[in-house]
Amino acid sequence: MPNRLFQGIISQMREAIDRVIGVVDESGTIIASSELGMIGEVRKGVIAAGVFNGPQICVDACTYKAFGDTAHPEYAVFVDGTDETSRNYAGIIAIALEQIKKSNDEKFDRSNFVKNVILDNILPGDIYIKSRELHFNNDASRVVFLIRVTKTNDISVFDIIQNFFPDKSKDFVININETDIALIKEVRPNIDTKDLEKLAQSVVDTLSTEFYCKAIVGIGVCVVGIKELAKSFKEAQVALEVAKVFDNERSIISYENLGIARLIYQLPTTLCDMFLKEVFKKGSIESLDPETLFTIQKFFENNLNVSETSRKLFVHRNTLVYRLEKIKKLTGLDLREFDDAIVFKVALMVNKYLSSTPVKY
Repeated sequence: MPNRLFQGIISQMREAIDRVIGVVDESGTIIASSELGMIGEVRKGVIAAGVFNGPQICVDACTYKAFGDTAHPEYAVFVDGTDETSRNYAGIIAIALEQIKKSNDEKFDRSNFVKNVILDNILPGDIYIKSRELHFNNDASRVVFLIRVTKTNDISVFDIIQNFFPDKSKDFVININETDIALIKEVRPNIDTKDLEKLAQSVVDTLSTEFYCKAIVGIGVCVVGIKELAKSFKEAQVALEVAKVFDNERSIISYENLGIARLIYQLPTTLCDMFLKEVFKKGSIESLDPETLFTIQKFFENNLNVSETSRKLFVHRNTLVYRLEKIKKLTGLDLREFDDAIVFKVALMVNKYLSSTPVKY
């Protein structure tokens, strides 16, 4: 990374400085130069002359100025010539590159720090110490978006997401694994969940329409404080996993809107299995055909309203009542009664959860 960083700056300086300039590393190898053909050349005299041990040194008709770590400089600027102008150039360029390197290292360290926090790879007591060292704003509101790529081509989705959020002092894009990318976004306090979902939707839509990539996004809860980022990240993970079980058609899933599905997902499968056996007669759920299940779904969607449901299903009201009576006989639950409807709704979700997760005894 420093090689590319230095070369970019040296290339920009080339037209402003009327002589050859560049950077060598501790081995004396040229890693950046205004003359590209010189890159890779080794200057053995640099080490022998002690360029990395003193202030400015002139060697082989060039002026060198070390920079980097104060105790053990890792790099040195070189400028053709040994006159006062060359010395001035070397001093100015070294200062500029050192500041740019520090800024770049800090950004890299901050991203690594955030990654370690959300993955619980850092001790709680070290979080605040490290955050102070990196001048991290501990009072800002942040939220974690977990972007899971389900279909892609040869492009780097990670690079695309980074371009979406270029302010690296406030927003962090972190590669979690081959499919998951975490976006830690600084947001205004008390931001509405709908605004977060709109932002996530814009990312998904752009990936789909412009780059032909499909993705889903899990959104954690907004938190204040660096330590709480791990909580928001886990919530975003749970949102994606719960949606995979209960609602695999949605592309944006917010932890706050998971409702009862979140509770069911966190229950032991053995407890869920016991619940189904106690609530229903043996084999009653399996006896419900697809048409009956579709009727139940529409009945719930229309808030247990018989007239509205029959209208949406294009069936006579009496036909729907007959179907509901049939369900009552099979299960012992009358879906027209609110309490029975709640039990039935939860039971269907529990059954779906068990279908995706084997029971462990």
